[in-house]
Amino acid sequence: MERIGGRWSPFLFGGPRRGRSDWGPKGRKMRDALMRLLEPPIEALGFELLDLELAQAGRGGVLRIFIDRPKPDASVTVEDCAAVSHAVSEVLEVEDPIKGNYTLEVSSPGFDRILRKRAHFERFVGERIAAELKLPLDGRRRFVGTLKSIGNDSILVEVDGRPYELPLERIQKARLRPE
Repeated sequence: MERIGGRWSPFLFGGPRRGRSDWGPKGRKMRDALMRLLEPPIEALGFELLDLELAQAGRGGVLRIFIDRPKPDASVTVEDCAAVSHAVSEVLEVEDPIKGNYTLEVSSPGFDRILRKRAHFERFVGERIAAELKLPLDGRRRFVGTLKSIGNDSILVEVDGRPYELPLERIQKARLRPE
């Protein structure tokens, strides 16, 4: 979907696929608002909104939406992406939350999928992940290792043979990191 008019807001640049996830205060508010706006129509189609990204591209921007099926044995097809794109386009057309030109892209999460909710972590126990904390723990913020277990309010990640208990509320971002 191409938007006409307005001006692209530079603070919206960034997102996990571009290597930048610091949206800034205004950008985080916009991201959260878009997540709240787009989750219901996506869930109504039987999908989960994993993440979204607003990135500057040329004279406009790109809104990338990453979806998945809640059941681990089903994959996202091109037809699924088209159906979600159509439903999301209608919502964005009515609500008009993004000013300026942009293109809408809907995609599956890929092999390095983001882990945002507790259910995501539960699904991938035993897998290799990368997690970054908001504040340091034992002098470090980044942890790459095997997700061993999930407690009430934390995950246990083994990094180079050493276990680290990472509080869920302190995780800024996490994703699968296949070898």
